[in-house]
Amino acid sequence: MMRELKIATWNVNSVRTRLPSILDWIEKQSPDVLCLQETKVPDELFPAEPFREAGYEAVISGQKAYNGVAMISRQPAEDVTRDFPGNPNPDQKRFLAITVGGVRIVNVYIPNGVEISAPQFAYKLEFFKKLGDTLIRTDSEKTPLVVVGDLNVAPEDRDVHNPARWEKEVLFHPDARAALAGLMETGLVDVFRIHHDESEQYTWWDYRLWTVLRNRKVTPEDILKKTGLRIDHILVTPALAERCIACEIDTEPRKQEKPSDHTPVMATFRMS
Repeated sequence: MMRELKIATWNVNSVRTRLPSILDWIEKQSPDVLCLQETKVPDELFPAEPFREAGYEAVISGQKAYNGVAMISRQPAEDVTRDFPGNPNPDQKRFLAITVGGVRIVNVYIPNGVEISAPQFAYKLEFFKKLGDTLIRTDSEKTPLVVVGDLNVAPEDRDVHNPARWEKEVLFHPDARAALAGLMETGLVDVFRIHHDESEQYTWWDYRLWTVLRNRKVTPEDILKKTGLRIDHILVTPALAERCIACEIDTEPRKQEKPSDHTPVMATFRMS
């Protein structure tokens, strides 16, 4: 019998603030694994019990007020790893990996970079390089590999509502795109682009611009199409990419009251 594996990623910008929305979403979409970024809570305060009541166990790596990653899974999580060799700043909780049903899933929150001239941008590029070095050492021939998360880079012009403006910024700067390309050269495929060639497919929208446009009576649907960037990704090894039967961006959570500035992405794989 064939089975499906649904893996989702979502930068929730505070798991406690967004908890009702997250629980509502997993009830509707029923992912097998949901990878969260920017949980912004230390491990001892993570709301694990509501997820357990919904049928999920949580694996967490958090810190107070900033960063933080978590993975909630219907199946038992094995081989939990909370850091990677050469991490430029292990005090920032940005990496978490588990194995579920024979699939290795890496959940990562890449640094934003702040601005091109800032030390944080050099940190961002170094983080990409060291993460890529780690993935090269992963035996993906034996264990299918999925890398998901808020990677804080839009890969191509079609992933940005205004490329000319954004290429001077940290989310679309040529050096950031090159860093993401280097990560993918370790043998990863962007499964969203297997199923979608079109532009205006975004996962993040600036809070400030969103508020300005809403005050001008621009509809959420128009904002979602015209102002975003696609910076949240699901990257997989080629053999697993061949099993990907769907990959979608769900913009509904971004329309809700007090949403995250990101929205979920989910990929479905047909497993033997």
